[in-house]
Amino acid sequence: MNAIVSVIGKDRVGIMASVCVRLADLNINILDISQTIIKNNFTMVMAVDIEKATVKFSEIKKSLEQLGQEMSLSIKIQREEIFEAMYTI
Repeated sequence: MNAIVSVIGKDRVGIMASVCVRLADLNINILDISQTIIKNNFTMVMAVDIEKATVKFSEIKKSLEQLGQEMSLSIKIQREEIFEAMYTI
């Protein structure tokens, strides 16, 4: 099962590394990644495979939100099918 992770916040060193380490700790594979910096604001969207994750989806969500709070970022995860349904016209 795939999911979409979004990260938004003020740019600084280590954002991408911290998110990637957290995903690796949860045994989540990154399938695709796009990141950019717009006027000192960091944005990243990742497609991830959560099929072999070591915890349930609710725990993944909680762990990423906690990391976001620690780093003053917005980190969200949505199941891919929900993401696609929301943005398909």
